[in-house]
Amino acid sequence: MTTTAPRLGTALARLLILAAALLGALLAGAAPASAHAALTGSDPKDGAVVASAPKEVNLTFSEQVAMSADSIRVLDPAGRRADTGEIRDLCSGSVVRYGVGLRAGLPDGTYTVAWQTVSADSHPISGAFTFSIGAPSTTSVALPDRSAGGGLVGTLYGIARYVSYAGFAILVGGGAFVLACWPRGASVRPVQQTVVRGWLTLTGATLVMLLLRNPYTGSGELSDAFDLAGLKAVLETKTGAALTSRLLLLGAAALFVAVLFGAYARRTDPKEKKDLAFGLGIGGTVVAAGIAGTWALAEHASTGIQPGVAMPVDILHLLAVAAWLGGLTVLLVSLYRAPSVPRTAVERFSKVAFGSVAVLVATGIYQSWRQVGSWSALTGTRYGQLLLVKIGLMCVLVGIAWISRRWTRRLADPTTAEAEPETEGSGEAGEAGEAEGAGEPRKPGKDGEAEEAEEAEGEAAPEEAVEETADAPAVAPERAAQLARQQAAVATARRKRERDADPERAGLRRSVLTEAAVAVVLLAVTTVLTSTEPGRTEEEAGQGTAAAGPAAVPDRPVDIRLPFDTGGVEGKGVVRLSLDPGRTGANALHIFVERPNGKPLDVPEIKVALTLEAKDVGPLPVAPDRIQTGHWSASGVQIPMPGEWRIQVTVRTSEIDQTTIDKNVKIG
Repeated sequence: MTTTAPRLGTALARLLILAAALLGALLAGAAPASAHAALTGSDPKDGAVVASAPKEVNLTFSEQVAMSADSIRVLDPAGRRADTGEIRDLCSGSVVRYGVGLRAGLPDGTYTVAWQTVSADSHPISGAFTFSIGAPSTTSVALPDRSAGGGLVGTLYGIARYVSYAGFAILVGGGAFVLACWPRGASVRPVQQTVVRGWLTLTGATLVMLLLRNPYTGSGELSDAFDLAGLKAVLETKTGAALTSRLLLLGAAALFVAVLFGAYARRTDPKEKKDLAFGLGIGGTVVAAGIAGTWALAEHASTGIQPGVAMPVDILHLLAVAAWLGGLTVLLVSLYRAPSVPRTAVERFSKVAFGSVAVLVATGIYQSWRQVGSWSALTGTRYGQLLLVKIGLMCVLVGIAWISRRWTRRLADPTTAEAEPETEGSGEAGEAGEAEGAGEPRKPGKDGEAEEAEEAEGEAAPEEAVEETADAPAVAPERAAQLARQQAAVATARRKRERDADPERAGLRRSVLTEAAVAVVLLAVTTVLTSTEPGRTEEEAGQGTAAAGPAAVPDRPVDIRLPFDTGGVEGKGVVRLSLDPGRTGANALHIFVERPNGKPLDVPEIKVALTLEAKDVGPLPVAPDRIQTGHWSASGVQIPMPGEWRIQVTVRTSEIDQTTIDKNVKIG
């Protein structure tokens, strides 16, 4: 039974539908604002209650961020600005800290600190927290639900990132496929169209990212994409410089494409063609590395540990991805739309793909170590989990590539190999051998030169048909042109039938199509990875795993809520206890007693005791002072050693009604 390949339209339609569905699922599942820098501390701390108004608010980040005049805002309970708007750079060594001054004479109440900035790897981050002066109060501040980098603008920006990666792969990988694997492909129209569309795609996506950059890192409003002042500000940033450089390099890439499909495709002298191929190879590699460097300059590789090593490794990784996936795309198009693809071209691409995989493995191991950092982050963070998915897809892709290689070897049928000349040269004779050695035996009696012309051009030349019919004076020129078109259509249909009837080629086309479909998904996962907080950063910021219970962490107060019921009148409520800074040594204790509806509850007495049972320490009594209705405080509460402490709170609501509640917390 003869195996036939799937029809081009149906196959490509399914591939596009699959790509769109998987890309949508991945982008929808990704966090809209992927924080690559993280807020690791603040002064005052989140939820802290201070006796008097501080002079400024300080924020500490895990890595360098880009601050603007409006990056930190402090709002009073009525929603008015309480800060001076002057951002102070307090960075020292490896500590990244910024502050904003507060106005004098601030009244008591709850204040909201809202911040938004851009991390060093180009991704917007934002957040908010509250602190109170004197005592907590109600606040009218309503922060936006959408975080930085989210919404419609974030989605469009993410799609543009994916499309730019795809365009880069097709442009670079397609050019490499022609130069290294199939020189005659430079004159094949489907190959030309694919590479040119890769250039157009990358250029268009870069322009879209440049326009969306201002709203993506700022307001989130799509209309701000055409704000000239915002665009000017973007051009002054590292990301803006990278995108602008990419556009300039794409101008050089356009020249490369023009020469490749123009002068190089028309060259007939072997020496001239070889020299031009060498020049194109050197120039194309430099331009491709430069374009890849625009990603390395503005994203993960430029921040974190060992950026001097990480950036060249990232460039190699991107070039290897492009050589493999871009070449695979051009091969897929050629297998379906070109008259024939020489077996030697497929074999050469197989070697290129193998080398690309070797580079990907080596660079990927380094990048994984750098971004993940630990085995726990590999399974316990979103970045690590996506990386495992990427590794699995890579294994699947390599397996399918191995199947494709087997189909390629089956094309070398013994009888075909005997009938075909084996020529590996890069000159005219070698290219003719490739055209004739397409894995499809020539039929006896068929003119070899005519076959080569048909394979190179993909269709019968109408001019030749006109010359053949010119000998018959009874045939008008219009009729001769019509006959030539009919003959070309018949010849094309015949070649397609012969090609589709070849089970080996049908199997190769199916395996390459499957390989391309998996590559589409792999590229989507890679795009999401580049916009996801690295596992190393997430773990260092304490965001990787949730602590069991209200455990204290460095620079974070212990905050617990303890419901109580003394059984009497006004005997139900909640105790909120804060121990700041929540580590060994002196701590400030604040206790707030509230009714079930959240309003302050005045009680006659409240006592606290601390016990470290593992070391037989305690109970250590603490007698807080009443500050105001529902608020009790004590300063200088000593925690002698770290460990699992039990905090006991005794609440008395009347002369006879009282209860004791407790909670275990980790301190130190």
